[in-house]
Amino acid sequence: MKKIKVGILTFSDGRPHVNAELSQLNERFQDTFVNTLESTGEIEFVTKPKIVWKPSIAKEEAIKIRNAGAEVTIFNYAVWAFPHFSVIASKFAPGPFLLFGNINPKYPGMVGMLAAAGALDQAGTTHTRLWGDITKRETLNKVITYIRAAHAFNSLKGQRYGIIGGRPMGMYTTVPNVDLWNTIFGIDIEHIDQMEIVRLSDEVSDSKAQRALEWLQTRAKKIRYDGKQLTPEKLKKQIKGYYAVKEIIGENELDFAGIKSQPELTNNFVTMDVTEAFMNDPYDWDGPHEPFVVATEADSDGALTMQILKLISNSPVLFADVRHYDAEDNFFDLCNSGAHATFFAGRSYTPEENLKNVEFYPEGFYFPAGGASVRHIAAPGKVTIARLARKEGKYWMAIIPAEFLDFGEEKNEEKARATQVEWPHAFARLEVGPEEFLSTYDSNHCHAVYGDYVAELEHFCKIAGIEYKVYKEGK
Repeated sequence: MKKIKVGILTFSDGRPHVNAELSQLNERFQDTFVNTLESTGEIEFVTKPKIVWKPSIAKEEAIKIRNAGAEVTIFNYAVWAFPHFSVIASKFAPGPFLLFGNINPKYPGMVGMLAAAGALDQAGTTHTRLWGDITKRETLNKVITYIRAAHAFNSLKGQRYGIIGGRPMGMYTTVPNVDLWNTIFGIDIEHIDQMEIVRLSDEVSDSKAQRALEWLQTRAKKIRYDGKQLTPEKLKKQIKGYYAVKEIIGENELDFAGIKSQPELTNNFVTMDVTEAFMNDPYDWDGPHEPFVVATEADSDGALTMQILKLISNSPVLFADVRHYDAEDNFFDLCNSGAHATFFAGRSYTPEENLKNVEFYPEGFYFPAGGASVRHIAAPGKVTIARLARKEGKYWMAIIPAEFLDFGEEKNEEKARATQVEWPHAFARLEVGPEEFLSTYDSNHCHAVYGDYVAELEHFCKIAGIEYKVYKEGK
């Protein structure tokens, strides 16, 4: 796992004799903070800074943190500290800034944190405040939650998103606002014609596609060849399309992407289901790889949401339609062609564990060109569903805590047949009623990761300066 780079500055009293008296105390609090966070294996501090007790040190150490590539800066307070040191450091250290007040009642550390916070607010410097004993799990989790959000926000800066194709089937919500993406997130957008997938597919050797096909045939639960919509040749064409998309990503130096697919490719080539599933997976037939976000139907705000979820959770992300509400068992069937990563079939980073639950179905009448739909039922567990949307020219994020359900094989199949048996499904029970959700949610698509990342997404929205709504009873 790639560690998040963090900087820390511990502030002190500006009077020389007082600072000298407090020096060892400040060092001890700083070391405890650093060692506790690094023990998680998730975070790496980029420097071991001097205690800040002069304006020159504030500037010098802040520049060191910036040059070392920190993605967030912690302002640490255990004693009274002159507030102007924090303001000076904020001009050079990389934000966002987390102000942390230690539990140290014999010294006015909380006073120092609040004085600095007030000065930063006056200066218009965005920051978040946390306090407590960093060795306590509850406090540590709060700090890590903020760091994950800051890491996600800063990681987006300078990234490149590739739209392969254009707007599918008249969906306004799939089209990005270039100005907002650049202004808020710092993302560049590249437009690429879908013909490139067809052209580059022709350059992939049959032997390369055959080897991948054999890998799938020996690991998948079943490949349902029907001699028409799904044949070995059509599945190999999908595999070649996968390699073509990887080539497009490399040539254009993309960080995430979306593929229009419908109707040009789905009518005349093959579907992109295999490509989308295995790009979002942590592996393919060539071995392990970092999940690469690819959204179906070139859903750009969907792809951006997925990229944020991936950066926060460091795990694969689901793409789905909000297909149907099952009132009998109180869940939403999240179901879309074949874009669900196979990771969700078993929640494993070992492909064999997931693929034993995956079937490749022939595509239905929607997609006359044919190919395979990568079909499975998502494994149960706590999930966080999210979606960026725009209303009157401004972004907001839907944050939806939920749980994926498992009704057992027989009932799972019954539920799947009620909508689209050949497509993958995730049976999601939300923590809010269908009336509230369907009355206010602004997309037909949604995106999910396993785990509870509600707090991280809240922090992300605050850092980005966008509104959010948590879909939970009582919120």
